[in-house]
Amino acid sequence: MATVAELAGVTIKRGTSVLLDQISLIVHEDERWVVVGPNGAGKTTLLQVLSAQMYPSDGVVGLLGEVIGAVDVFELRPRIGFTSLALADRIPDREKVRDVVLSAAYGVIGRWREEYDVYDEARADDLLASLRVNRLAERTFGTLSEGERKRVQIARALMTDPELLLLDEPASGLDIAGREVLVDTLSEICTDEDSPATILVTHQLEEIPEGITHALLLKEGRIVASGPIEQTLTDANLSETYDMDLAVNRIDGRWTARSNSRG
Repeated sequence: MATVAELAGVTIKRGTSVLLDQISLIVHEDERWVVVGPNGAGKTTLLQVLSAQMYPSDGVVGLLGEVIGAVDVFELRPRIGFTSLALADRIPDREKVRDVVLSAAYGVIGRWREEYDVYDEARADDLLASLRVNRLAERTFGTLSEGERKRVQIARALMTDPELLLLDEPASGLDIAGREVLVDTLSEICTDEDSPATILVTHQLEEIPEGITHALLLKEGRIVASGPIEQTLTDANLSETYDMDLAVNRIDGRWTARSNSRG
């Protein structure tokens, strides 16, 4: 299988702070990864590196057959689908949902005077339907519920038929019903063999969809463990990641973590 991302000894420094410390990682095109760790572990920073938004202080970043620093990142970025809270905050509330998705074809936020062809329009409509938000196409983004916004953002991220899909805490801020709807949607994406390689960041094991094949545990910018999810999401590894005695369970394909303390 082709390699879509390869990090070798990647370090990110900001002043005296080390956000990522000697990160090495290989992601293949048929893999679906989850990145787990406490606040400040470096999860979002890692996604910024993988989305070609941040350059390493040390180490080498390879993305989609190119090496960061030796390629025009503006040509590379359209090949990467990315959702994050920061990106969502930039979408105008008045923007129509269909245009939120459609404008990704030009890599812009907020439709202006771009011209879109029939293929682009059909793809946007198909994605809205596949994410079950096509009924919202003529609504404005600001009128949507949080769960609806999340699904529209994922449709936007898929608009350019990316080779790598990055999802930064996609279920953040959702209630239980909204989370479950979104996790079901993500499960459909992750179990579809035609979907791109996917890397999802989350704080909660309950938000890990079916179809995730690998896990990466981060703590203070360092890797605690990485590899196939069943071998990586263990009591010992998660307890080390969070400095707490934790028990990990998997029931009907869904993961949970609970304190293992007594008394």
